[in-house]
Amino acid sequence: MDRRRPGLSVRLKLTLSYAGFLMVAGLLLIVAVGVFLLRQGWLQTNESGAVRVTPGTLFVQGFAPTAAAVMAFLLVFGLLGGWILAGRMLAPLDRITHATRTAATGSLSHRIRLPGRKDEFRELADAFDAMLARLEAHVEEQQRFAANASHELRTPLAISKTLIDVARADPDHDTGRLVDRLHAVNTRAIDLTEALLLLSRANQRSFTREHVDLSLVAEEAAETLHPLAEKHGVALETSGDIAPTNGSPALLLQLTTNLVHNAIIHNVPDQGTVWVRTGVRPDAVVLTVENTGEPLTPERVATFTEPFQRGTERTYTDQAGVGLGLAIVKTITEAHDGTLTLTPRPSGGLRITVELPAESAA
Repeated sequence: MDRRRPGLSVRLKLTLSYAGFLMVAGLLLIVAVGVFLLRQGWLQTNESGAVRVTPGTLFVQGFAPTAAAVMAFLLVFGLLGGWILAGRMLAPLDRITHATRTAATGSLSHRIRLPGRKDEFRELADAFDAMLARLEAHVEEQQRFAANASHELRTPLAISKTLIDVARADPDHDTGRLVDRLHAVNTRAIDLTEALLLLSRANQRSFTREHVDLSLVAEEAAETLHPLAEKHGVALETSGDIAPTNGSPALLLQLTTNLVHNAIIHNVPDQGTVWVRTGVRPDAVVLTVENTGEPLTPERVATFTEPFQRGTERTYTDQAGVGLGLAIVKTITEAHDGTLTLTPRPSGGLRITVELPAESAA
């Protein structure tokens, strides 16, 4: 709670400043006029400093009341004019304040859209509108993610409950088969939970950056997934140059493993191929994973990095994971200040390119 005492409003401060400046300017002008009159002989002084009457004394004696009246007029004019000018100058700030209070209530759809030419207030309003747009998009994305995550977590729990209810209703049910199915469902729930935790960790960028060679990471991921590739009859080829960068070895290994795993699973059965390559560009290192597969449209490919978007029509849907593979890849890439590009191959399949800052650039 803010315990500071209320102070003068900015509008009142500006009004007093305008009026004060106008009074000082008027006073200086009157003093200058008085000095001018003295130098012109309208007012003269003797050796003792007393004022000696000259032919213009009557005019000068009327100067003081006139000066007082002018100062009074300047005071009233300065206060009134300053109040009006301050109001006009602060009008954009009032709109920005209203938008801020509206956003504080949870409404992020409001925009200032300040009219007029570009100045400091316009730049502030535009920056605030851009911030609201990003926040609104982020909140909507988080809401969709939370809804999808809740649905995905509820599914294995509902399946487990159904299996248990069936077993309770039928004592002669095959318990071995029931245990196997419960094990599979629980494994899926655990995988989903770990994926959500990994996604949260990458989003928060709570990791220490170290030297990482993407070529070694690619070789490790390929070696780990080689049995899976053999199981599905997919040829796995790795090549490329040393690609040094700075980042989290664990997260970058997870990124590469997800890409290679997806490339193996979503492939042509028994005759597919996966290519894993690393390379170096000016100020950047590149990891590219390509696979054969069914033809894909750019519109469909654009949805692959969204959470819980699985290729349900692709091969080996029983191995499709929890729907967070490429979402995790995207998050890890962005956490390492990199870019992720998905491009459908003309002959079918997908090409995924991860570009990260080179070690010297990072």
